[in-house]
Amino acid sequence: MNAYQGSVAIITGASGALGGAVAERFYRAGVSLALLDKAYSKLQRRWKGRGSVLCLECDLGDFTQLEKSVGLVIERFGKVDSLLNIAGGFAMGHSVLETTGEAWAAMQEINVGSVFFACRAVLPYMRERKHGSVVNVGAKAALEGKALLAPYIVSKSSVMRLTECLAEENRRDGIRVNCILPSVIDTPANRRDMPEADTSSWVSPEAIADVFLFLVSDASRAINGASIPVYG
Repeated sequence: MNAYQGSVAIITGASGALGGAVAERFYRAGVSLALLDKAYSKLQRRWKGRGSVLCLECDLGDFTQLEKSVGLVIERFGKVDSLLNIAGGFAMGHSVLETTGEAWAAMQEINVGSVFFACRAVLPYMRERKHGSVVNVGAKAALEGKALLAPYIVSKSSVMRLTECLAEENRRDGIRVNCILPSVIDTPANRRDMPEADTSSWVSPEAIADVFLFLVSDASRAINGASIPVYG
């Protein structure tokens, strides 16, 4: 029997390289998918015609939109078993003194704000069923401070601490919350931005997708509040 068949996962940022790979892996495992992203047309092009997939246009920084989208997921599938918070952004190159308030706020909103709002929208439904798994995305880079990366590092560090807070607050309701810490992900965008880099240790989106699938499975039932290194 397929342990994933009949389960329902919400994936944010599903139009990106990592989100798309995770969605494909879960789809092949028999999971029904709700894909939330601002890039709705991109989702439609990739997923149109596939059964058990609901694509929703959603601004992940807008709690009202997220509440509405999650309500539509419940109407369609009746439940949410997993929330995969993959939406995120990256920026570097400016010192703290050179970083504008707008640039700082934008990085916090997409990386940690989207996780905060999505969890607020989804967790009440998981609590009703005393069941659920949330997987967030931190970063290896967030384990220590580095020059010219403050907005990104602070936002991803916040995701790690938020993961721990959520795990403690929801463990008695049968909900696990974990976080993965990728190193550099082997995506076309990263190869374009770092053409001279040694890519031999970069981690493929498909390999990370397998970690996501494990963390929502019963095999990981003893793991909660953890930040899992995925360094390749």
